[in-house]
Amino acid sequence: MSRPRNTDMKNHLYSLISVFLLAVTANAQDVAWPQFRGPESNPVGTHARLAERWSKTENVEWSQHIPGRGWSSPIVTGGKVYVTTVTTDGKSKQPQAGTEYSNEYAAELQKQGLPVQEIIKRLYERDIEMPAEVTVHYVLYRLDLKSGFVEWQKEFYTGRPPGGRHRKNSFISETPVTDGKSIYIYVANLGLWSLDLKGNVNWHTPIEANPIYLDLGTGSSPALAGNLLIVLSDNQKQQYIAAFDKQTGKQVWRTDRDLGGNAEPRQRSGWSTPYVWQHPLRTEIVTIGPQTVVSYDLKGKELWRMSGTAITPVPTPFAYQGLLYINGGRGRPLFAIRPGASGDISLKEDQTSNEYIAWSQPRGGTYLPSSLAYDGAIYTLTETGILNRYDAKTGQQTYKTRIDPAATAFTTSPWAYNGKLFCLSEEGQTFVVTTGEQFQLLHVNDLDDMAQASPALVGDRLLIRTEHMLYSIRRKA
Repeated sequence: MSRPRNTDMKNHLYSLISVFLLAVTANAQDVAWPQFRGPESNPVGTHARLAERWSKTENVEWSQHIPGRGWSSPIVTGGKVYVTTVTTDGKSKQPQAGTEYSNEYAAELQKQGLPVQEIIKRLYERDIEMPAEVTVHYVLYRLDLKSGFVEWQKEFYTGRPPGGRHRKNSFISETPVTDGKSIYIYVANLGLWSLDLKGNVNWHTPIEANPIYLDLGTGSSPALAGNLLIVLSDNQKQQYIAAFDKQTGKQVWRTDRDLGGNAEPRQRSGWSTPYVWQHPLRTEIVTIGPQTVVSYDLKGKELWRMSGTAITPVPTPFAYQGLLYINGGRGRPLFAIRPGASGDISLKEDQTSNEYIAWSQPRGGTYLPSSLAYDGAIYTLTETGILNRYDAKTGQQTYKTRIDPAATAFTTSPWAYNGKLFCLSEEGQTFVVTTGEQFQLLHVNDLDDMAQASPALVGDRLLIRTEHMLYSIRRKA
């Protein structure tokens, strides 16, 4: 009789060990947020205890002041948080919520009868910060995930910035990416850096500076595809996508692009982050450029392209349940793409679908925030606070509504968990909405600080970066 009992005990022990290993594995997956918008480029949390309410004091595990300014997002690996910022010697032009104030100022000056060159001069003086005006310090911070303690900071560049920025932008809006061994930093028009987890520089690769439309600044983050570090540079001189060896920083390949119109005003710049799409047929790098989506293989060869997107690309593509979702930008379509495309798959006039475009919504695109897939639906958020919901498989629109009269300015991409959708405004207010076919605003969480970075979701922690602070939002036990 003892043998069966020993066997039972062993089986029970093995079961406990298996459960423990599964828990450890799940926990290890929970604590990695390696890039902009997370591991799937679709910021969805899975932990049941993620907080739904917070303020500057409620459900705040810790908060840490981050000097300077940066609209890059925090990333997390190995229980550590990494975030970049830029400090400025002397005065820096302050950001302002909204997207129309420069246009409104130009219209006001035009009414005064000022010549075009004077209008441009005054716009630049008020709203654009040029390299000759400032000396900047680019810094990477490492914080402990559980305590928020700053373990080290590494200044990796000091000097003039590589180009101008609109005062709403920052000089470091590109989010780093990590493979768990190194932190890879991309500053468009300046360079690439690889740092180990102790802050030592592994390598540095300078990148030539190319002009950006109206000196608005940059924002396209890097992506990892195996051993390749991918950067996308759509600019006014020579657009390109390039791959670098993540071990050495040496360029592996570069493919030049020719996207956007040539008519004045000639807009060739872009701010969208490339997406590495892995599906059963192949791995491809999907990019949204001015007026055109182009996908490449891992050697930089074009696979397919699709026209019909906006001249100013910002949102990032992602995949969900077997389809690729392309937010075509303000006033342009939202697309769902099937795998395996080749050549030009653009829709013909009056078409909304074809062999590789499963569906499209003619005016479903948005300007600044990227879209989100959650629980069978695609959510899009305009920069002015209009929320749309579509069926992910069919594209059928479920609703279109203004979130709230007070919700008028958005850059941050929405995120979701536990049946809730979270929309963080530029004023630092998060509007919490129930997911599903019926829109319902539940409550508003206020941090009272400007916000444009997208958050990180790490286990039961929500990391939110505002202009001045980094918060770890966590429900109390």
